[in-house]
Amino acid sequence: MSSFWKFHSSLLSPCRPVLCLIHPNSSQISSMFLLTENSCKAIPLDFVFVIDSSRSIRPNDYEKVKTFIINLLQFLEVGSDATRIGLLQYGSVVQPEFSLNTYTTKAEVEQAVRNMKHLASGTMTGLAIQYTMETAFTEEQGARPKSLHIPRIAMIVTDGRPQDTVEEIAAETREAGIQIFAIGVGRVDMNTLKTIGSEPHLEHVHLVANFSQIETLISVFQSKLCGAEKCDVVDHQCQHICVSSPASYRCKCRKGFTLNPDGKTCKAEDTCAVVDHGCQHICANLPDGYECRCRSGYQPDGKTCKNMDHCADGKHGCEQEFMSTEDSCVCKCRPGFTLHPDGKTCQSDDGIMDLVFVIDGSKSLGPANFELVKQFVNGIVDSLNISRMGTHVGLLQYSTKVRTEFTLNQYSTARDIKQAVTRMQYMGRGSMTGSALRHMYEFSFSAKEGARPNTPRVSIVFTDGRSQDDVSEWATKAKNSGVTIYTLGVGKAIEQELREIASEPDEKHLYYAEDFEKMGEITKKLKSRICTGTLHEAKIHCQTMTKQGLKNTKLEMSDIGFFDKN
Repeated sequence: MSSFWKFHSSLLSPCRPVLCLIHPNSSQISSMFLLTENSCKAIPLDFVFVIDSSRSIRPNDYEKVKTFIINLLQFLEVGSDATRIGLLQYGSVVQPEFSLNTYTTKAEVEQAVRNMKHLASGTMTGLAIQYTMETAFTEEQGARPKSLHIPRIAMIVTDGRPQDTVEEIAAETREAGIQIFAIGVGRVDMNTLKTIGSEPHLEHVHLVANFSQIETLISVFQSKLCGAEKCDVVDHQCQHICVSSPASYRCKCRKGFTLNPDGKTCKAEDTCAVVDHGCQHICANLPDGYECRCRSGYQPDGKTCKNMDHCADGKHGCEQEFMSTEDSCVCKCRPGFTLHPDGKTCQSDDGIMDLVFVIDGSKSLGPANFELVKQFVNGIVDSLNISRMGTHVGLLQYSTKVRTEFTLNQYSTARDIKQAVTRMQYMGRGSMTGSALRHMYEFSFSAKEGARPNTPRVSIVFTDGRSQDDVSEWATKAKNSGVTIYTLGVGKAIEQELREIASEPDEKHLYYAEDFEKMGEITKKLKSRICTGTLHEAKIHCQTMTKQGLKNTKLEMSDIGFFDKN
């Protein structure tokens, strides 16, 4: 992925550029009210719109974005000595439309907005933010010197997930003096908006269901931009209350607090009385805050208190044995077993595992590529010591629905498994990866379908594109239940989804190939590493071919990672 750009949304502030990043792709704007020309006298701003012009935006929505920008202009006094407006749009690249010193009248800006053409390409939001910070708000592009304290404001409007990262570049943008409002439309992740927006989020982060509702925010912006007092347009950083004066401002504290020497933050006179301290036993005031303390016979653990015998309450959840240490109750395994990373359950060291393939059979693969996937599965099966007492293999295929091709207890030889894989019929519909993970979690590793107790549980999930449903919930449940998940993505697979599915660390449980032609390379890697990448340092028996025939080899699983990006 190319270099990332970031942005954050904040209150207006002197020396802070205004960035309006508009990223629509949502429902209709039913109506937008127009504010009367010069309906208020706003303070001068340097204001840059950054518009998402990706292919996901429909032409009608793109025109509504233009209308939204024009409506925002109605309560700004545009001019070289008043508010200066700049605008750029972006898709896979950044395309400047006009800079802060291009136009000096509102009519010129409005006409330039109407003349914009839709780019209809990617969504490199971070790239656009970096360009805005490094170029759009330079004095060469019309931004006024910081010594004049002209607020620089950024307004980010987005309806989807950027194709690059925004967190670091957004932080840099704020630190450079650019204030950012983050506006989400539709199914936008609120955490992403908060990563973008300035503090306090209550004032700088807004989420509406669709573009029909975005008009309700215009009055909010009017109150902030139109005739605003000093506290409304500076990054005052007052912890509690900002009080405006004709030429400046000052910070105040709420009742029960006193202002610290920094003039910004507040100190509680009785901290334990005014904060939600969460102490289980005792809250003790300190000169610079508070601390939690425990009654006699208990040990502190931050806010909670634990009995000296940490195993006494029986809530340790250890599968086999346990012992109380100075700090906690520690689970142990009997000889011949190894403790899982969950710190509670144990696995046998006898070199077997239960392995379930979860295979994408969606229409985006096509029949030819599906045959390559089947060859890939059989290549992995060749590397395993399949037997009734050894490794067991099951397989699910999914598209819009999930189909169990065979369960863990159905076949006990590699030959039978490979024949079943070869007979597998391509489903060729949608891509409901989340449903497949749910089926794997609820059924594939059940005793009814052949899962064995105290046996490592491993799943290899293959996909070639974005899932049409959520994957994180069921992937998390499966991993928490003791299943180690490896993800293999090909082509248009989404890296973030692969990471959500894969066990941690994801660099050892995730593999990506650009196209199906490289499946052969992947098979070679996995056949050489299947013994070394399964669970928790256990020893897995694998089969290799020698001149004398089939031979069993025992390898340490930590020698090589199962999936990597090399």
